[in-house]
Amino acid sequence: MTPDILMTPEKIFLDGKTYIPAEQLPIPEWPCVISERQQPTLTVKDDDLFLVTDTLGNISGCSLNDGNPSMGLFCCDTRFLSRLELQIEGRSPVLLSSTAEKGFALSVLCTNPRIDERLRPDTVGIRRELVLNGALFEEIEVANYSTTTISFELTLSFDADFVDLFEVRGYDRGKRGRLLRLVEPLPEEGTSTEGDGFAGVQTQPMLLRDESLTLAYQGLDGLVMESRLQFQHRQPDYFKGYTAVWQLELTPHETQKLAYRVNLLRNNQPSSTVSAAITLPQAKAAELMEEKQWVHQITRISSDKSIFNRVIERAEQDMYLLRQSFGKYKTVSAGVPWFSALFGRDSIITASQTLMLNPTIAKETLMLLAKYQGKVEDEWREEEPGKILHELRLGEMARCQEIPHTPYYGTVDATPLWLMLYAEYYAWTNDHETLEQLWPNALAAMEWIDRNTKHTSYLSYYRKSKRGLANQGWKDSGDCIVDHKGELANGAIALCEVQAYVYAAKMRLAEIARMKKRLDLADRWQEEARNLKIRFNRDFWMEDQDFCALALDGDGKQVDSITSNPGHCLHLGIFTPEKAYSVAERLRAPDMFNGWGIRTLSSLSPAYNPMGYHIGSVWPHDNAIIAMGLRSLGLIDQALELFQGLFDMTSQQPYQRPPELFCGYERNGDNAPVQYPVACTPQAWATGSIFQLLQMIVNLVPDAQNNCLRIIDPALPESINRLSFHNLQVGTTILDLEFERSGNTTACRVAKKRGNLRVVIEA
Repeated sequence: MTPDILMTPEKIFLDGKTYIPAEQLPIPEWPCVISERQQPTLTVKDDDLFLVTDTLGNISGCSLNDGNPSMGLFCCDTRFLSRLELQIEGRSPVLLSSTAEKGFALSVLCTNPRIDERLRPDTVGIRRELVLNGALFEEIEVANYSTTTISFELTLSFDADFVDLFEVRGYDRGKRGRLLRLVEPLPEEGTSTEGDGFAGVQTQPMLLRDESLTLAYQGLDGLVMESRLQFQHRQPDYFKGYTAVWQLELTPHETQKLAYRVNLLRNNQPSSTVSAAITLPQAKAAELMEEKQWVHQITRISSDKSIFNRVIERAEQDMYLLRQSFGKYKTVSAGVPWFSALFGRDSIITASQTLMLNPTIAKETLMLLAKYQGKVEDEWREEEPGKILHELRLGEMARCQEIPHTPYYGTVDATPLWLMLYAEYYAWTNDHETLEQLWPNALAAMEWIDRNTKHTSYLSYYRKSKRGLANQGWKDSGDCIVDHKGELANGAIALCEVQAYVYAAKMRLAEIARMKKRLDLADRWQEEARNLKIRFNRDFWMEDQDFCALALDGDGKQVDSITSNPGHCLHLGIFTPEKAYSVAERLRAPDMFNGWGIRTLSSLSPAYNPMGYHIGSVWPHDNAIIAMGLRSLGLIDQALELFQGLFDMTSQQPYQRPPELFCGYERNGDNAPVQYPVACTPQAWATGSIFQLLQMIVNLVPDAQNNCLRIIDPALPESINRLSFHNLQVGTTILDLEFERSGNTTACRVAKKRGNLRVVIEA
């Protein structure tokens, strides 16, 4: 139902409530106290909601540029809370412990500092629990651990700037909408008001009305967004500005409970797609029940080593957390905090990585991206018929066309990757219905590739939109496509790995076309793939380096730096065998392999920076793909070395969670991997790399169409003796597999099977 909105230059009436621009209200006389920035932050997520706080559970800061810029409560690319600060007598509590291990909830245990002579340190115990479930819930337990009655003031300060996530990331805006504050008459004696329900100058603290507080904003598009707080258990004694104040008196060992819920609204409708619970216990129960259902659906993997099990369990849970609803479909968002949105490349790669975990992720991803497949020529959004999107955003800047992400199509590789996933999904599931439903989308995607390779024979990119990406492969930062001198490449860029994706897409789609009796397409695509392979090995190969070029530039000249990109080609069959082995060997040289993983750029390059986003850092997903390539060449020991380095790195991360990337510094002795300062965590294809690596070591090759699963020369690393897969789905069969290592040999047995799938174990 459309909400009833009436607007005047000075007032907004929304469903019987009155708002005025915040600048018309008096400035609150409450001090703006900014806590010292604390690291690491705590991150929790539920579908399209996520919350980033400091380790106290606070969001500290009073403007866009204060505190940690990534902190806040976000939904639909909008920050609905920019301040959430608990204080005792105007001071920050002292942290004892905190964790966000559960993913959708965080808990904090803290105590009081010394408060003059009235309150000795470590007298008050404060336990906070925050949960996301379609809304933000918090319960605070305050306990007196002294032998005497104590009195003190506890406050919670709130604010909401409603900035677009792109603003948080540093994009400038020439103009913003206006902050609003709900206005109601304050009839208590001593409070001056003006007529029509609008706030005048207040001489008394603002009183709580209807046990709620509302913060609101009207965007440039007229949309009104609200953060509506409702308090439970003991109500605040009063408000001062946007700070709720409790005057607490606790007898010895008495505990009091405070609580609130923050509902997020857009034009008086829920902003989140998740139906919010009423109380925190209900929200927690709903999340736990949904997670339990998820666990029952997926392949459950365990080993004989606890540290490996912690990494695997964390990856299983994070994949659950990263799922996000987009209309009737649910796929994985790319990562928190910056990329909690629908992406093409990221979602496709993650879905491919997790086919053995849950093929439904791939199906939903294919269907959702097909829904948004390009239909028209649109230079602003870089949309073209048949093209798969890069990124979809829902914030004010997208709605107002300040950025082209509605959606934005500036990606060169998402379209061939979609075709690869289309074929891979069918190999795992034999899902004829989805295959047929998406066949027109597959044809449109292939036609897009053919149109864009017509002139140069290679799939390349060149930015058309003034607010688009300069680089449109997976390394999409502005400084990463460099030659051996460290100089940026110019013109239309044809990346090496993208040509391998096109080759694989044509070869795999040719098989499907042959199955569908479309022999014309099958023969043409297969012939085009063969010709591409011949040209690729001629044009991209650097004879003096015995390695593959990163790309060809706009003049067809090789971009001749040593990078990780050719590693993506290894398992796709585009290299001749001798060239593939040469690439594999070069990637493991000391300037590329740092002991934890393979760097994105050689440390010998003038452009190398171990802290650079794509010019010397190490990415887990990049390495997992390379490990698959090493395995496909029979280089099992080398693949296991990469597997071990990545698992060693992950085991040292907070919550045993692989980061989006980490710095490229050398692994020496007992030194820890160096964290990249603003890496997303959890992040989708980093999480997915855990499952891709596990599939790599046991080497599962599904062929559901022919009712067969091949397991080719499985090989556990020396750090694992036993590995089991429970509830693995291939086609309509569910099976349990057990692997056990003895010396250099790994044996496999089918422990349980529900269905008639043939399992062929090949040594």
